[in-house]
Amino acid sequence: MYVTALIMAGGRGLRLKPKGEKPLIKICGEPMIKYVIDALKGTSRINRIIVAVSRYTPKTAVFAKEQGLAVLQTPGRGFCLDLRYAVIKLKLGAVLAICADLPLITSEFINKVITSYEKCKKPALTVAAPLEIYKKIGLSTDFIFNVNERELVPIGVNMIDGVKVRETVGELEEEILVVEDIEAVVNVNTPEDMRVAELMLQTRAFNNRSK
Repeated sequence: MYVTALIMAGGRGLRLKPKGEKPLIKICGEPMIKYVIDALKGTSRINRIIVAVSRYTPKTAVFAKEQGLAVLQTPGRGFCLDLRYAVIKLKLGAVLAICADLPLITSEFINKVITSYEKCKKPALTVAAPLEIYKKIGLSTDFIFNVNERELVPIGVNMIDGVKVRETVGELEEEILVVEDIEAVVNVNTPEDMRVAELMLQTRAFNNRSK
């Protein structure tokens, strides 16, 4: 299966209080969105990358084009609504939607998500992690839901069948993929989240140099 990747980069990032656009905030010298772009480019399962921006992120649109990526202007009304808008507007098929603020995401993790989606045979898949992981490393959480009496947090990575989105009114049947990969859950929404991300990226770089 080949998949279109849709980087969701239209948010304002108000809790982070950025001095610019959230996707372009630098962590360890690189804009956050660049880490996501590199991870997507590193997998052969992605055949197209589109950056979904909004009126709140015009410089991000310029940056994405400089990276050789397609850009779509969305209403900037939140992850779910902008995702649906993009899928319908571009008539997309299989889509991996990923937030621009996941600087520790890897190509290997993305491959794992796509493989899990193929196996589940459902039109949608949400990737989530146990709430205790967020508490353990000091990360903020936006939304918590329960599955089998376990508290989970969506990490900001989803897969959907765009054809089903266009054909269906209401929510799609979905699979919940529960992961415990600490790096994958680092979604930067607050200054403390940024400090956690910086420390983990520095640790990763040190470990890579030591190999």
